[in-house]
Amino acid sequence: MSDTDKIDWVARAQALQEQIAAAADDTEAQGKVTPQVMAALHDAELFRMALPRSIGGDEATPLMLMQTIEAIAQADASTAWCVGQGTGCTWGSGYVSHDVCKDIFGPREAVMAWGPPAKAAAVPVDGGYKVSGEWRFGSGSRNATWLGGHSRVCDEEGNHLKDDDGKPRMRTMLFEKSKAEMIDVWQVMGLKGTGSDNYKVTDLFIPEEYTTWRDSQPDRVEKGPLYNIPLLTSYGIMFSGLTLGIARTMLEDFKELAVTKVGGGMSTVLRENAVIQSQVSINEAKLRSSRAFLVEMIEEYWEAQCSGEPPSFDVRGRLRLAITYSMNQAQEVANFVFQACGTNAIFETNPFERRFRDIHTVLAQGQSHVSNYEPVGEVLMGLPPSGHRV
Repeated sequence: MSDTDKIDWVARAQALQEQIAAAADDTEAQGKVTPQVMAALHDAELFRMALPRSIGGDEATPLMLMQTIEAIAQADASTAWCVGQGTGCTWGSGYVSHDVCKDIFGPREAVMAWGPPAKAAAVPVDGGYKVSGEWRFGSGSRNATWLGGHSRVCDEEGNHLKDDDGKPRMRTMLFEKSKAEMIDVWQVMGLKGTGSDNYKVTDLFIPEEYTTWRDSQPDRVEKGPLYNIPLLTSYGIMFSGLTLGIARTMLEDFKELAVTKVGGGMSTVLRENAVIQSQVSINEAKLRSSRAFLVEMIEEYWEAQCSGEPPSFDVRGRLRLAITYSMNQAQEVANFVFQACGTNAIFETNPFERRFRDIHTVLAQGQSHVSNYEPVGEVLMGLPPSGHRV
């Protein structure tokens, strides 16, 4: 299948925007995407965008993934976060056998959730591992069918084992959600509908074939360019689209509000105020310019991946810059809207306050952290980047 033959996932997402937005209050109240919206997402196969074609997926391009998550976020950030996280988890499908992949992701309602690496320990045993531990930030876990647990590989005394290169061994344990104890911890400021709970297991046996590790080339089964993209980079691409989607809806809703709202001490509606007019212009530029930079870099990065040669530090650095910069610019737009709305922004009956909370919760994630600018700056100054952050 060529890129021109690919499914228009953005159009599928846009077709669900009205339904997703209408359910946003219920999604937040229930702490998970509502059953009706989940059914619609599954009907549209939106959790299958990045699955390998070998098992019926589409291997959507990174730009398509970004724009699709952006479109969902324009309706509701929590729903978009769950689809983005679930899509990121499908990267694991490129690193396990086809049989395992079909077992996990084959069913129509298949969704995997996982969180960042934790202190969980996986002890090698005959045929696999025995794992015990607790993981955090299982976004979308309340609607998930499978979970992943990033774990240290240890001996029976708890000593972290090392690979042939002397590096600490890590494996992700893949197991059915029913085998874990879910722990409700998701009492947070924003993204309340993601249900990003903790989960734990004790002495759970995991067959070797149901384990993998992100970006591990010895594990890799699918050779398409999509799975050349490091997992953390794929998340950055999708979450930058998510923040842009939230900010776009906030700005458009503010323009509509400004038609009728009279600001404190003003004699005219907001849209006739010169300060508001100039600030809307500036924030429109922030949103459009940062998005254009992001699109440019995703396309350049994808072209490099498709060439068969690893993207250069320069390309990787500028993509990381575009991801971080666009997320922070989107937050600035949201801050402007929240302040300019006045009291309209503080009532739960208006969506401004939820989106404001959501975007600030998104920005607590590492993809937007200002420390990302350091390795990019090193690359731009002709130096090797620190660590593996580009």
